[in-house]
Amino acid sequence: MRFSGMMRAWGRTAGGLLAAVLLAAGPAQAAEGEMIGAPIPWGTGLQQAGGVLKEAIHDFNTLVLWIIVAITIFVAALLVWVVYRYRAVKNPIPSRTSHHSLLEVAWTVVPVLILIVIAIPSFRLIYFEDRARDADFTINVQGRQWYWHYEYPDQGNFSFDSYMVADSDLKSGQLRNLTVDNPLVVPVGASVRVITTGHDVIHSFFIPSLGVQRYAIPGRALETWFQADRPGTFYGQCNQICGTNHAFMPITVQAVPKAEFDAWTAQARTRFAQGQAPGWPVEAPVAVAAVAR
Repeated sequence: MRFSGMMRAWGRTAGGLLAAVLLAAGPAQAAEGEMIGAPIPWGTGLQQAGGVLKEAIHDFNTLVLWIIVAITIFVAALLVWVVYRYRAVKNPIPSRTSHHSLLEVAWTVVPVLILIVIAIPSFRLIYFEDRARDADFTINVQGRQWYWHYEYPDQGNFSFDSYMVADSDLKSGQLRNLTVDNPLVVPVGASVRVITTGHDVIHSFFIPSLGVQRYAIPGRALETWFQADRPGTFYGQCNQICGTNHAFMPITVQAVPKAEFDAWTAQARTRFAQGQAPGWPVEAPVAVAAVAR
């Protein structure tokens, strides 16, 4: 299910050097070799790719960037040439030409061709991200004010809530406003179908390093998918303005080896037998609401 075509050819030839620069600016690797998909201070460009979807997005971004660079260089060079060639000293008698058929056709056809070059891989990327083909399993994601509710129907139909960890409860190495008490756990290399919906208002399930974004809309079930190609922790957030605590409902995805995932699901079926861990609040924790104020 690799995304191939013009984007990959551009990204690995002319865009190779640029991709290396952007990669250097991406999230660092954890000490134990696991990837950390998260924003970094003074980071530029897209987050480092943690899966095939993000790699396809990187390739498309590189293609469009080089097209923009070529257009910018051409327009700048043309402007310099016009200023030099038609300056008053060298061209004291201005031309009265008001129509040039070839030029008018060119500045109409060339932009259309450029848009076609962009549109074809763009549509392919949209359809590539849309639905999973032969997904290994499904996770139901429900956005709530202001936390996430996850269900694993293919692993025993258990479910649980995921809340942001308040600043006062953070441990060493945990990221502020991105760490949650119960992360979404998936096996490395598995194709994961995601079905999103909203419980109250519109939310957005967004994990940049995995190339995932899908709205969670009340009354509608939307599908997307992702695949983590390496072990690690990938962070995201709701990027839809969904209320007072919009900024405090992060997403944490942990990609682990298949054996570790099987062990986790065996424990989760017992731990989350009632849909949430004992003692968990039904509404957003007071600590989180206090941070928003």
